[in-house]
Amino acid sequence: MSERYIGLMSGTSMDGIDAVLIHCTAESLQVEAALCHPWPAQTADALHALCTPSDNEIDRMGVADNLIAQEFAAATHALLAKAGLTAKDIRAIGSHGQTIRHRPHLGFTLQIGNAALLAALTGIDVIADFRTLDMALGGQGAPLVPAFHQAIFAKPGVMRVVLNLGGIANISVLPGHPDGVYGFDTGPANTLLDGWYRRHQPQGGNYDAGGQWAASGQLLPELLAQLLTHPYFSSPAPKSTGREMFTLAWLDDQLAGHHYAAVDVQRTLQSLTCHTIAHQLPTLAAPTEGRPAQADLFVCGGGAHNPPLLAELATLLPQWRIASTAELELAPDWVEGAAFGWLAQQFIARKPGNLPAVTGARRLAVLGALYPA
Repeated sequence: MSERYIGLMSGTSMDGIDAVLIHCTAESLQVEAALCHPWPAQTADALHALCTPSDNEIDRMGVADNLIAQEFAAATHALLAKAGLTAKDIRAIGSHGQTIRHRPHLGFTLQIGNAALLAALTGIDVIADFRTLDMALGGQGAPLVPAFHQAIFAKPGVMRVVLNLGGIANISVLPGHPDGVYGFDTGPANTLLDGWYRRHQPQGGNYDAGGQWAASGQLLPELLAQLLTHPYFSSPAPKSTGREMFTLAWLDDQLAGHHYAAVDVQRTLQSLTCHTIAHQLPTLAAPTEGRPAQADLFVCGGGAHNPPLLAELATLLPQWRIASTAELELAPDWVEGAAFGWLAQQFIARKPGNLPAVTGARRLAVLGALYPA
């Protein structure tokens, strides 16, 4: 059966709404159109503020819940116009919403973006709330993308790892056979880099484009060693995290009593991302027949456009070939959006969307809830 789905995703970086139109058949998945819909500045500011505990959160969350739905609907309409389609051509929208809290150790996660309003504004059925059933089954509710990575990127007999460099970095280990798939959040990717950049380069946009500011700084080895002592990095999987754990307030505590140049802190935050990924990747088998073992690391997310970060990662991982997911016929910017379109398809087909080996849930489960148009 041939069907079209739209995946909507705004991650921890909050750099825009990824809207991805996928065409699914029994044998394949193809991205037919995609775009990034920017957040209005005031809405983005409100969302950033909600990620930190403060006063009057419930009222502010309620307002933001509707604002997100309105922007998700605008992204959907723009995507349909780009593709030359109408709402009747789409089976369902898979909406991730916007995470404003992720507290797996307390058994809850919160994504907002009024799915009922989104359905009403678009005239398309919406599947949302993908994380809470996994958590009800004892899981972390994240990361969810490894199941999608296994479905579309795995190759029998070949080990691959998919690295998503969003606000938080996560890896999906695809060993070449479906029973051994696992994955987890490794720690911060862009969330600290973006926040520190906005604080010290307020006229330069929302992020360090191409990692150029970080590249102009000097590594601070003593600061890197201190940051690496965070207990999350050595904790065992399954595990997931969010910007609630790796905040600028936490970073400020680590910097207390020191007088580092801001650009050198940025450079060191880049190294923090790279070292925490490298230290948590699986160890490759020993070389055979005089040739070094090698495996492929396919990168997606906004960090795929940061050459200095990727170069440092390559230095730390000489046995890994680092490439973009574009090599696997899915552009790095659209992987997560496509994943939530796929999760909507899984819900409609009543097929599982989680991997217990990844999230720690007690069993496979059909994820999401239906909000009819």
